[in-house]
Amino acid sequence: MKIEVRKVTKRYHLDEALKNVSFTLKGPKIYGLLGRNGAGKSTFMDILAGNILATSGEVLIDGENPFDNQTLSSLVCLIKEGNNFKRELKIKEVIRIYAFFYPEWDQQLAEQLLHEYNLKPQAKIKTLSKGMESALGIIVGLASKAPITIFDEPYIGLDAAARKNFYKQMLEEFENEKRMIIFSTHLIDEVSLMFEEVLILQEGRLVLQESAEVLREQTCAVTGKVEDVEAFIKGKEVIEKKQLAGMMTAYLFGSMQEAEEQGLKVEGIPTQELMIHLTEKKRGA
Repeated sequence: MKIEVRKVTKRYHLDEALKNVSFTLKGPKIYGLLGRNGAGKSTFMDILAGNILATSGEVLIDGENPFDNQTLSSLVCLIKEGNNFKRELKIKEVIRIYAFFYPEWDQQLAEQLLHEYNLKPQAKIKTLSKGMESALGIIVGLASKAPITIFDEPYIGLDAAARKNFYKQMLEEFENEKRMIIFSTHLIDEVSLMFEEVLILQEGRLVLQESAEVLREQTCAVTGKVEDVEAFIKGKEVIEKKQLAGMMTAYLFGSMQEAEEQGLKVEGIPTQELMIHLTEKKRGA
């Protein structure tokens, strides 16, 4: 499937959550949608899921607007960090509703995951802990088999072991049946190796869209004497520079091999660190 985001702006009174954002996503692929709190990630996901309208611009799924579009609604599953389900419903009722709504629903997978997460079908949503409610969201997202599955911080309340199990299950389901997965998280180091492409938003603007492989191979931190680093980074795209006691570290897009040949100390930049540096600089896309 193809998602086109065309000059999208979303205003809430005087605040702009998204500011003239444009990009394209093509599936099947696992995307990491990253950014600090208030960057506009959740707003974009709500527009994509057809929950709200953009103030200007448009989001299209295979050429169609998802808002108030019943056909597209059954192709997109958005799982947020909380309040996904009505409090008075029982787990079995939630499963029944979503099974009816999503045509590719995998009931066998849903029942398997309910057992793995030790969720009782008779339990009401209002009686669940935060972790249990997150587990139910994960189950619904995976079992929906929706061609566009969106997870927005879906693991609140889950311990490290449960999160690791979720990541493993998500990868297995993706390998078994390809789909577009958009994953938004603050625990970037835990999941960055799963991403095939990374998007970073900052204050409503897109500051980066790049394949994860390119980021791993072509972003680096180089350290050396100020004059040596300055000479190396001349003409290159620099993310940030830090200087202390005659030494400099520069974060940039460039060749690690070239930097090593110049006698500089070179390290790769983890995706989480890259996101921090980019959003501190508030760079343009």
